[in-house]
Amino acid sequence: MNAEYQQEFVDVDGARLGLQVYPEPDDGADTLVLISPAMGVPARYYRPFATALRAAGTAVAIADLRGTGTSTPPPSRACRYGYADLATDVGAVLAALKERRDGRRTVLLGHSLGGQAALLHLALHEGHDVDGLALVAVGVPWWRSYPGPRGYGVLPYTQGIAATARLLGVWPGWGFGGRQARGVIRDWAYTARTGRFPRLDGVDAEAAVREIRTPVLAVSVDDDQYTPHETLDHLCAKLVAAPVVRERYTAAQAGARMDHFTWVRAAAPLADRVARFAADLPQG
Repeated sequence: MNAEYQQEFVDVDGARLGLQVYPEPDDGADTLVLISPAMGVPARYYRPFATALRAAGTAVAIADLRGTGTSTPPPSRACRYGYADLATDVGAVLAALKERRDGRRTVLLGHSLGGQAALLHLALHEGHDVDGLALVAVGVPWWRSYPGPRGYGVLPYTQGIAATARLLGVWPGWGFGGRQARGVIRDWAYTARTGRFPRLDGVDAEAAVREIRTPVLAVSVDDDQYTPHETLDHLCAKLVAAPVVRERYTAAQAGARMDHFTWVRAAAPLADRVARFAADLPQG
């Protein structure tokens, strides 16, 4: 057992998801925050953020995305999972945490791809018992949403990755995102090309997202090379039925330079903000 957290596993649909459960805050907690990581980023990377959330008074758990970190299966040509499965995995982890969540609020906190998975879980699975959604450095990577001429590079870059994944049957992780199942890359590339979520398991996910009513805290970070502020603005525009608080986490607030990943190491002020967001949520 790691001294910082308890390692657990959740079995779902032929996969085993690694789940790190951190010790309860000394004074107890009214909220449990479940962190859903970015593409290719293991749960252990978020230890500084988990520590800051605990210090802010929330209970914390982090679930590795399918095929990343301690989760299996490792991406291969045999893997056919995509966004729909990642959304289902979020629900399986929430179910496994039910006893720990009972009697207090639950906030899903997603980073990058993990934020999309959390959002799609709420969209595709009715009757969920999640009280709030926090999106940090999340965005639909639609090429037209990138500022200036940058989008003209994003389009061939994302579609080239998708073409490689189709050809090889898996994305090897060459310089981006770690090794990934081709279905994940297919769905991610679709959002980059169209600015919309694909149909998932026969459901119009784009329309379902517009029906979400769960309160949302949407935070972009300075100098994010993958999901700049504009990409999160594009995502928030889809949340027409949800109360959305849209904020930016600046280098001045963090006291450090940041990017798509390194905000995790300077996240104490952001952790406090998430805790305040959770405290203001209606419970139940």
